[in-house]
Amino acid sequence: MAQPALTAGRTRRRALFGLLDGDGWAWAGIKSFIWFILIIFVLGYLPDRAYYFTVFPTIDLGILAWSPINLCPPENGGLPCPPPPGAAVAWQKNPAQLNLPTPVENGTAIQVGTDLMYIGGQTQPTGGATDAVLVAKTAGTGNYDAWQAGPKLPAPRTDAAAIAFNSVVYVFGGADASGKAQTSAYILSPDQSTGELGTWKTAADAKLPLDLPEPRSAASVIAVTDGLVVAGGFGADGKPTTTVWKSTVDAKGALGKWVAQAPLARPQADAVGVEDGTFLWLYGGTDANGPTGAVQRGNLGTAGAGGATASPAASTAASPAASGGTTASTSDVVGWQIANEINLPTARANPAGFVANGTMYLIGGSDGQHPTRELYWAIPDAGGAIPEWKHLAASDLPDGLEGSSAVVLGSDAVLVGGRSDSGLTNNQARTNLAPQPPFFQLGLVGATVPALKIEGEIGQQLGYLNAAGVGTIDFILLILVGWAFAHRERMREMFARIRRRRGRS
Repeated sequence: MAQPALTAGRTRRRALFGLLDGDGWAWAGIKSFIWFILIIFVLGYLPDRAYYFTVFPTIDLGILAWSPINLCPPENGGLPCPPPPGAAVAWQKNPAQLNLPTPVENGTAIQVGTDLMYIGGQTQPTGGATDAVLVAKTAGTGNYDAWQAGPKLPAPRTDAAAIAFNSVVYVFGGADASGKAQTSAYILSPDQSTGELGTWKTAADAKLPLDLPEPRSAASVIAVTDGLVVAGGFGADGKPTTTVWKSTVDAKGALGKWVAQAPLARPQADAVGVEDGTFLWLYGGTDANGPTGAVQRGNLGTAGAGGATASPAASTAASPAASGGTTASTSDVVGWQIANEINLPTARANPAGFVANGTMYLIGGSDGQHPTRELYWAIPDAGGAIPEWKHLAASDLPDGLEGSSAVVLGSDAVLVGGRSDSGLTNNQARTNLAPQPPFFQLGLVGATVPALKIEGEIGQQLGYLNAAGVGTIDFILLILVGWAFAHRERMREMFARIRRRRGRS
């Protein structure tokens, strides 16, 4: 049978560089997908960007997986751009009106409610423990007023383990005016309704069994979910110890008597002690040989038997509960591990430190001869490993400092008191732990540009209006585009008339 001839002058339309039939299903599917993405973009993404352009300091345009061009605000100082996680901006000294009344070191700065407190310490290079407690009212985010005299301790104490726990302030041990370690426990219970601090009570006055089992100074006190842990410190003989005790809260919220926990893997005193939600950490300070860079990791509950694994060279100490004795609660300390790969880069005695947003910090301290300036930080992973201790010269202190105390106020950290090469200081240094991200980035598949950042409720309302306005305009444009595709012949005629008018002019 003869094949019918094609109509003269008729060819099949091809699309996508001739790869697809212009009237086939494949090309139709590709076009529908493109229009689907376009509709989501104009009705979802653009209104969303319009809102955040109003209320955020910067706005991302597109996908910015990697950017070779980054510009950061000058407030970040000399930090890399973008700043690495955990980095702190350059330290600045507080104005003179916020100086402590007297130069002091080895006290403890804590925040309880709206009060910033500096407890005890020593006002002479050796000995000279004081019973003074200084108080400053916090004002806004990261700020506080001038220091005023607060309720004095029942007796002078320096190198005490002080902490605010459940809105109550506790001071354990410490050295007295003669330099001898003590067992005493002092308690301050501020009035939550009036804000009055009240007066200190001894453990006997408060009818709480909180005097330490043995004298301790320069011990580390760490809050856990159900109580307090006191680790290490100098004993009555002046030597670092391995003892660890825990006081657990009862059903009424009162702390109970101290119970021995797994001892430290090795003696350590005047170290930074923190808890990161999974482990206890003790780092820096002094051991039997002087300044140390040791980092000891404490396992809570049953983690000592099967938690994070230390290296083969790690030393481990386990409590009776971890080795088959009494059943431990999830916040009992059941073992300590120490391994070379998680140690500090260098030894530091009498440093300051804290944990914030899952990052552990160590600031200053002594190398055994002079106060130092360096700030080190580390971000442990979920298994308790520390990939590295990081350091940036831009985050170091202006001057070397040891015997200072750190307190975190919002996104700021403040160092109070301490000793430099010039002697005791009454000044404070401040840093911000949240460096600003780049205000401009240009990458291969996107960019970050400055935005308006209108604060408060006004910014939010304007953001909603911007989003609604952009969405409405985009919707109208989509209707016009749809009408144009449905009336192609009329659109061709319209464009032809426009071209003819331009030709005549």
